[in-house]
Amino acid sequence: MKKKMAFATCVQLGLSCIQEIYKIGGNLDLLITLEDDKAKNKSGRIYLDNIATEHSVPLLKIDNINNQEVLNTLKEHQIDWLFIIGWSQIAKKEVLETPTFGCIGMHPTLLPVGRGRAAIPWAIIKGLKETGVTMFKLDEGVDTGDIIGQGVISLDQNITATDLYQKVDEMHITLIVKYWDDIVTNNITLLKQNEADATEWPGRKPEDGEILNTMTMDEADKLVRAVKHPYPGAFYKDGDKTFRVWSAKTNKDDGVIQLRDGYLIPIDYEIEG
Repeated sequence: MKKKMAFATCVQLGLSCIQEIYKIGGNLDLLITLEDDKAKNKSGRIYLDNIATEHSVPLLKIDNINNQEVLNTLKEHQIDWLFIIGWSQIAKKEVLETPTFGCIGMHPTLLPVGRGRAAIPWAIIKGLKETGVTMFKLDEGVDTGDIIGQGVISLDQNITATDLYQKVDEMHITLIVKYWDDIVTNNITLLKQNEADATEWPGRKPEDGEILNTMTMDEADKLVRAVKHPYPGAFYKDGDKTFRVWSAKTNKDDGVIQLRDGYLIPIDYEIEG
């Protein structure tokens, strides 16, 4: 019997997956997103009205994934699997258990490494050689569920958040295509995460993008690349002026912003204030 599928998202990564599901001949029975006035400034924020209309899918707009109306709607549509992708609220036990088989998420690291927030900036700041995307069955923990599949993304020393966001977006699509048939036919193999390898990365705020004189050239370079669009950008305060730096180069001997072991030279920047 054909499985009934639902998808909850409010960001581009999720919309890309939904578009790909239809492209490969898949079908969704319910779409869930945030109310229009919620999370307007969230990185990659999108709206699902057009795609819902195009494919005649019911669209539920909510304040919180754990609301009673979500549970009621999942039951009403007899949903078997619910994808929750690009969603910052943690789904509680009741939501996870309402679809017949559960809920599926994706996280832009190679779990169990990098559970938590700000996975794209942290991968660059930490100077990782590779990261990736993990598709997994959601449980009550944060990014702790059993793994369905993973895709590896190689990083070089020039990669920016813009580049990596695009690669992560493409890997979400790759994993959807690879595992869609297995999910709808209930043919997935779940792999437990190895807790011994688990790490957790904290959330980041716009003010964490400040370039400080105590930083090394390497640290400043990584920071600039890590918080480029769709993130708020790195910045440097000089008196009452703020330089918003989107790209920069480093120099040992001379430059604009003095660092611990050299200088940073902004290339693409704006002056605020």
